[in-house]
Order: sequence, then C-alpha cells, then structure tokens
Amino acid sequence: MTTPSGGSTPDDYWRRPGTGADAVANHPPAAPPSGHTSPPPSGPASPPPGGHTSPPPSGPASPPPGGHTSPPPSGQASPAPSGYAGPPPSVPPPSGWRPPVHLQPAPPRRLPQQDMADLDAAEQRSQRVTYGFGAAAGVVLVVLVCLLCSRVIF
Repeated sequence: MTTPSGGSTPDDYWRRPGTGADAVANHPPAAPPSGHTSPPPSGPASPPPGGHTSPPPSGPASPPPGGHTSPPPSGQASPAPSGYAGPPPSVPPPSGWRPPVHLQPAPPRRLPQQDMADLDAAEQRSQRVTYGFGAAAGVVLVVLVCLLCSRVIF
C-alpha cells in the first residue's frame, strides 16, 4: 500500500477525489448574472472556515421547484407539459359482455338422507359425557377447597 506524500491527513486516502482539506469544493461554478461577462476566477478556491461551502446561487434560469412553470408571456406558444397528464381514457365494454366460459361445472350432488333419530341419540350420549366430566371436575374442586379451608381453620 502506498500513502500519498505531502501535507495531507491520513483520512485523505479514503476520501473521494476533490473533498480533502485543501481541495476545491464539489459545486459547479456559479453562472454569472445576466449582462455580466467577466471570466470566472482562475486558481484554487479555498473553502470558508469550518469546511462548509454555501450552495451556488440560483438565478432566473433555474426552474421553480415542483416542476411548475409560470405561464408564457402573451404572444408565445406554451411549452408542452412535462408533468403527469393522468391515466389514459378508458372505454367501457359493451353491455351484456361476459368473459368466455370454457368449462361447465358439474351439477351439485344430492346429499344422503339423514337419520334424525340416530343423530338425536348421538347428541344425547355426547351431552351425558360432557355433564359427567363437568360433575367429576366440580367434585374434585369442592374437595380441594374443603381441604384448603380445613388447613387454614385448624
């Protein structure tokens, strides 16, 4: 690895060209005001103290922000709009239009007949099992509460 020679700092090696302590600012030269024809100053320009440079002044040649332009003076043709003109116009489909149908679904099948008496019997059996588990859980909880209360009282 080679290091630059001269009066540079160790960080200058990692900086972009032209951003060192003694480099010229990365801003383009400001456009001279209209009517002023003197050449730009030649020679190295030093940044102001603190390392910050002010942005170049914007003259009347720069467009306003947001892409909006003022209307042209009377007698001149207006320039073509450069902004978004909106979506293209759409044409509605003709009335009664439907997409083409390629497959016809099969008609629904008939469900088998249900035995209502057998369904009622199965429901009653499941209800008895549920009530049985609930009663057993209730008995266990009552016994546990009685045991805990007897430990507190005695």
